[in-house]
Amino acid sequence: MDLLRAIHGYQFGSSLAFLFPTPYVLATLILLVWSIAPAVKGVVSGSFTVWLRIVWVLTLIPAATGVILALGGLKVPSATDIGNGGSKYGFVVDPSRNIEHWMYSAFALLSLYVIEMLVAGRMIDHRNGLKYLPVATLFLYGVAYMIWRVAVLPGSTPGT
Repeated sequence: MDLLRAIHGYQFGSSLAFLFPTPYVLATLILLVWSIAPAVKGVVSGSFTVWLRIVWVLTLIPAATGVILALGGLKVPSATDIGNGGSKYGFVVDPSRNIEHWMYSAFALLSLYVIEMLVAGRMIDHRNGLKYLPVATLFLYGVAYMIWRVAVLPGSTPGT
């Protein structure tokens, strides 16, 4: 269980952690920056597609470990009292953050699916769809950041 927790909860400790606190957030930030080229050029490169697959893997690893941890009865650290009335990170416990964590995880999967459809040209015309790629990847980056944020920080309803 400790290995799964370590894989699921890995965070960077650098001074830039506010921009990309986890490898998943960093990967989505890179995808966001990279998505500007296909939007401008109207063509998706093979390397962009490879990076999109890497982001999928970096999404599914924490998702799978999270499901296993949840089946084991664990909740996100911000929703778990470690005995002193506070969370693992020293903040007030907020049980509502657990469901938010699941919600943002579902949004991440949904936005990756939408990005795949835009890249493949299945939802709308391929060239027009690629213009929306930076918006979709910006949403994915925001969702990835919020997945981390709700797991660590309390929300507006701590202690309820």
